[in-house]
Amino acid sequence: MKEIFNNYFDNRELSWLKFNERVLEEAEDESIPLMERLNFVSIFCSNLDEFFMVRAGTLHDQTLVKDAKKDNKTGLTPAQQLTKIAKRTAELLPRKEKAYKDIIKGLKSYGVEQIYPDKIKDSELVQWLEQYFTKEILPLLSPTVVDKTHPLPFLKNKELYAGVALKDKSGAKHSVLGIIPLTVSDVFGRIIFLPSESDKLRFILTEDLIIYYAAKAFPNFDLIDGNIFRITRNADIDVDEALYDHDVDFRDVMEELIKKRKKLSPIRVELFARNSTIDKELLAKKLGLETCSDFIFVQSCPLDFDFVGSIRDKLSGKPELFFRHLTPQQPKTVNKHESMIKQADKGDMLLFYPYETFNSFIRLLDEATVDPSVVSIKITLYRVARDSKIVNALIRAAENGKDVLALVELRARFDEENNIGWAKRLADAGVTVIYGLDSLKVHSKLLLITRRIGNNIRYITQVGTGNYNERTSKLYTDLTLITSDKEFGTDASLIFNNLSVGVAVESSSTLWVAPNCLKSRVVEMIDREITYGKDGYIGIKMNSLTDIDIIQKLVEASRRGVRVQLIIRGICCLVAGIPGYTENITVTSIVGRFLEHSRIYIFGNDTRRRVYISSADFMTRNTERRVEVAAPIKSPEIQEKLTAIFNIMLKDNVKARVQQPDGTYVKKSVKQNEEPLDSQLYFYGLAYKNAEEEAASAREEKSNKTLAKVKRISKHKRR
Repeated sequence: MKEIFNNYFDNRELSWLKFNERVLEEAEDESIPLMERLNFVSIFCSNLDEFFMVRAGTLHDQTLVKDAKKDNKTGLTPAQQLTKIAKRTAELLPRKEKAYKDIIKGLKSYGVEQIYPDKIKDSELVQWLEQYFTKEILPLLSPTVVDKTHPLPFLKNKELYAGVALKDKSGAKHSVLGIIPLTVSDVFGRIIFLPSESDKLRFILTEDLIIYYAAKAFPNFDLIDGNIFRITRNADIDVDEALYDHDVDFRDVMEELIKKRKKLSPIRVELFARNSTIDKELLAKKLGLETCSDFIFVQSCPLDFDFVGSIRDKLSGKPELFFRHLTPQQPKTVNKHESMIKQADKGDMLLFYPYETFNSFIRLLDEATVDPSVVSIKITLYRVARDSKIVNALIRAAENGKDVLALVELRARFDEENNIGWAKRLADAGVTVIYGLDSLKVHSKLLLITRRIGNNIRYITQVGTGNYNERTSKLYTDLTLITSDKEFGTDASLIFNNLSVGVAVESSSTLWVAPNCLKSRVVEMIDREITYGKDGYIGIKMNSLTDIDIIQKLVEASRRGVRVQLIIRGICCLVAGIPGYTENITVTSIVGRFLEHSRIYIFGNDTRRRVYISSADFMTRNTERRVEVAAPIKSPEIQEKLTAIFNIMLKDNVKARVQQPDGTYVKKSVKQNEEPLDSQLYFYGLAYKNAEEEAASAREEKSNKTLAKVKRISKHKRR
């Protein structure tokens, strides 16, 4: 049977590259402060690193399989996808280089300047640099010559190296390759700040200084040419395969896999070639990296931007180079003077990060650690901060005699080591630590506090869209629902019980729980809207959309006249605006100061409107291969608030991009007689306004109490 791939599909990997292009656009945007633009360059690069380690790495592995699967949406083979990825990446990198150079040029007017050793004309500075290199750096280098008696050293993932062509001074005809590891972060840093006037900041990147004086590291050779390079290795470790042959603690398995990841096959080579004439294919051959021939990228700007933080620290006294400082505010719906547990008993609460403070949730957990009525605390941990207040609260609760259970997801990609450490510490403190299901990551954001009051069992349940991470709560937009609803608590208890015995939830009454009863509920709700035809409505906000079954359902809804509005930050494998298929669908992507991370599902209008928040994107991995939770919003007030949040984002005309029928994204423009609206700044402004109103109300209440007291005293005196 012939495969048919519809034109309303986009390839997942190419769609992701479009998202990263939107990140790059922020680096190119001259209305953004210079250091924030530099930060977006750094984000663009770190995004690409992970993309090549995971997605390109997976595709590379698939090319080794004889009957490799084609992409189920576009029909592209793994090899074809890699070819397109290479082409698109090669198109984006010159834009990154230009953005970086424009930013560095702009910083010069603020006294900030990047210096290259070969451009320095000041003899005193040249002498200072040479002495610095000779005394501070050269003794710490480990240069290697690659020849018949000296094998190529192992090249670490994402580490910087100098590759130099050398000629033996004894008169040998052939050149040899010299290698110098450049990234020795625990010995010397990436950046050298030069002596300069107090109002100036001049710096040299350490790798530029080393490559300039590389000949000193090879005294018996003449240096012909040199290059800075970096390789990226496949990081797609197979947890399931590793577990198959192990009857040991999951932590031990993960520790072994993390070691294995560092040694997987190379997938990309990056060369910094500001002046070099070295042949990139020849270098790749000498490095044994011929398999990366399509992924050798030559650039004329730094290959790694981990030095940006050091510059930011030095420039903290120049606020004009940064976004205006914003502080998460006290939520209007939360009384900071009243117990969080008591407030949860009174009604549902919604927290909106980063605009509202994460401290309200911390306060709830802190109260639970000491409340005598609390008998147990259960939580799922996916990514936590390195100095986590959440984990510390759980440890205190266990020390106070509470029954504490923490599901720590050891397979949270690139956070495995951090989570392994926390799992050990929690277990040592007496917390019951579990790792979830063998074949399913636990990605849900779920907390259950169980209390015994007399003969009654009461619950406080928290369901969120984002991680229990104080640091990212200031950078990501997320939602948290706190409720004492008994149905929520009953379902949450069922989820934790199932996780404790290694079984996925088959059915639940209120919460939607992947992998068995979330996707089917979503499809049911879409089907419900299809029955209303042109009166139907679907609004979805999430990070990514790849699930082919849900995409087909949304297309069916569009063809029946249902209005579908999607706000999708990243990957979107559905193309909107295709006549006859998706003409009733719009796709908006917001990329701005904060990472859009919240998930909101809206089905229907007015009285039949149903609103949910969730940890799940509509990706096959989330709907079929993870434990995820979506929560219905029962409070009419919170429903209205979430709908208003969704609609404000649709009106964003500053940071929003709209997908076109050809799959590209175009930035929305401010129309005539229309005010600019940056939704993220709008929400922050609203949070400040609410906090000011609450503060004014508190002052008025205090003043009224004081006045009443004065009147009582005065009346008493008259008597």
